[in-house]
Amino acid sequence: MLTEILLRLPPQPSSLPRASAVCKRWRDLLTDPGFFRRFCTHHRYPPLLGVFQCHDQLEFTPVPAAPDRIPPASLDLPNRDLWVRLLGCRHGRILILNRVHTEVLVWDPIFGGQHHVPVPPEFNLGYINAAVLCAARDQGHVHGNCYSTPFKVILLLMRRSDGRPLASIYSSETDTWGGLISAEVPYRHCYGTCISTLVGNVLYWSYPYTKEGILGFDLEQQNFDVLEGPSGMYRCHNHQIIQADDETVGLEMLSDNDQKIQMWERKVNCHGVASWVQWKTIEMHKILGLPRQVEGEKASLEFIRGYVEDTDMIFLYVKGSVYVVQLKSMQSRKLFEVSNTRIYCHSFRCFYAPGDYSSLVLVL
Repeated sequence: MLTEILLRLPPQPSSLPRASAVCKRWRDLLTDPGFFRRFCTHHRYPPLLGVFQCHDQLEFTPVPAAPDRIPPASLDLPNRDLWVRLLGCRHGRILILNRVHTEVLVWDPIFGGQHHVPVPPEFNLGYINAAVLCAARDQGHVHGNCYSTPFKVILLLMRRSDGRPLASIYSSETDTWGGLISAEVPYRHCYGTCISTLVGNVLYWSYPYTKEGILGFDLEQQNFDVLEGPSGMYRCHNHQIIQADDETVGLEMLSDNDQKIQMWERKVNCHGVASWVQWKTIEMHKILGLPRQVEGEKASLEFIRGYVEDTDMIFLYVKGSVYVVQLKSMQSRKLFEVSNTRIYCHSFRCFYAPGDYSSLVLVL
């Protein structure tokens, strides 16, 4: 009965460490790997610990307040290099491109493990985006407890020669890159950074200034597809791919003119024809915590700067600061100030177990 009670503690970083301090019996129970696996399975979704962003260097900003706040210095990357670019963050791992050594670094911030992978020579010319994801095949595996599981890196190159995207998949199990996968159709004028979104078995990228549509890469079929975007997408350079209901792809667009966030869902009818349906519109001035626009003031720059998968949370850049916004509750909170409007926020989510991570200290 005690085990069943402790399984229902909130999945926040402070819950298990504080409970393990009650007595030796509780600590022995809570630090058992079997209990922790059951704890993750019970809650399914790991908590959001913070965001990583990279301007001059890689930085971590915690999102939860005390007692669940993890000090930023605890998740610093050792031997930080100024010639790096943050490519992605998913399933408890960070993916970094080192432009000097032409390699990608897969970093586990919790245990500190680093895996250096040389970039294939075909990817040295052009703009690179990428994604990292857990490759565990265990039945019932819950992401957020992926510290020792195999992983994959999907490297995406936007070729300038013929405009066709090129991809390759790295597997940590074989320590090799797979074959080169090229798109059958051009996808031109799509350079710059964007955050990938995983919906089912498909990775999606939506570039800010694209006129081609939404680029999708099927991980099982290992091929590309280009989806036509909803009406107004090509006039709006401010959008983010999201997961809508029933594992269908969705899209959020922020209109600078009328200060609204439009949310779209791509539905397929009984005849197999896909179309975009707008299911929600959110007026920016109704979101609590965001700075108000003064009457007569020139419209401020506002950008969507990230999205937390499997949640209703997005990151917005407003008037020189980044805010985390919960769309259901219509509440927001300021995370940090930044002068660069092109900063992207990569959400970092994982479960926290007591007794395993001596490098982390919670602010209680």
